[in-house]
Amino acid sequence: MLNLKQLVFLFCLLVTYQAMYSQLGFSHEIGVIAGPVEFRADFGSRFDEETNLGNSGIGIGIVHYINFAYRADCNCYSTDTYFNDHFKLRNEISWNYTRLDHHGEWVKPKYTSANADKLRAHHGVAENFDIGTQLEYFPRSIRSFQAFSYLLAPYVSLGIHYTTSSPQGWTDYGDQDIFNAANIYSYWYQDPRFLPAVPAGEQREYPVNVNSFSDWSMVASVGARYKIGVLSDLLIDLRWQLYFNDWVDGFNHKLSYNKFNDWLIWLNVGYIYYLD
Repeated sequence: MLNLKQLVFLFCLLVTYQAMYSQLGFSHEIGVIAGPVEFRADFGSRFDEETNLGNSGIGIGIVHYINFAYRADCNCYSTDTYFNDHFKLRNEISWNYTRLDHHGEWVKPKYTSANADKLRAHHGVAENFDIGTQLEYFPRSIRSFQAFSYLLAPYVSLGIHYTTSSPQGWTDYGDQDIFNAANIYSYWYQDPRFLPAVPAGEQREYPVNVNSFSDWSMVASVGARYKIGVLSDLLIDLRWQLYFNDWVDGFNHKLSYNKFNDWLIWLNVGYIYYLD
């Protein structure tokens, strides 16, 4: 779980962003977002819908925008340039949490082997705290949207986040020690039929690691704003986030079909308020 020091640090960083850009006179927006997350990890069978739907969680966040189209220091529009009228900078603090289990073909009741039982008994949690920045592009004029020329403003965005991951992992099998190799699916770790060539007596890296760590991730999204008032919008956003690490879920087996780092899809809705 996140501690108070992390929350205070990230909040202060967001305030610093706002204070810095206030010196340039640009206006600000702040909002909250929340919605369901589909976490795509090494749990379950890749591209299996039972896995994708079963390993779903929740995400929440606070967002801050720098609006280049309007100046807070004079309550007037900024210089009419293409960038000012079509781009916003989005700063975000967010948290997501997903309970992870193995789903799909190999955990169906018809399989009664010890390995099948070990798969069914293995569980995990992906918990991530993000802070980052995205650049949002609005094909239609931001000024016209603020003036109620139309009510719907679609956008796309791309950005980078710094992610603190606090994974969890456990098993209900045997003595319930997740770090006892006898309790995990044998093919992940020690079955020689599925291992690449290794020196005699050696084994691959153990596939479970629940230590907290931090790394970068890339974020891309498509969404839209819907204007409900002079100083307020509703937002809907579909995000794809790729982590630059494969241990975000605390689990990283080395079988041949584990080709990608962990990633997620987050559908969130939100409320945005114009501060200036």
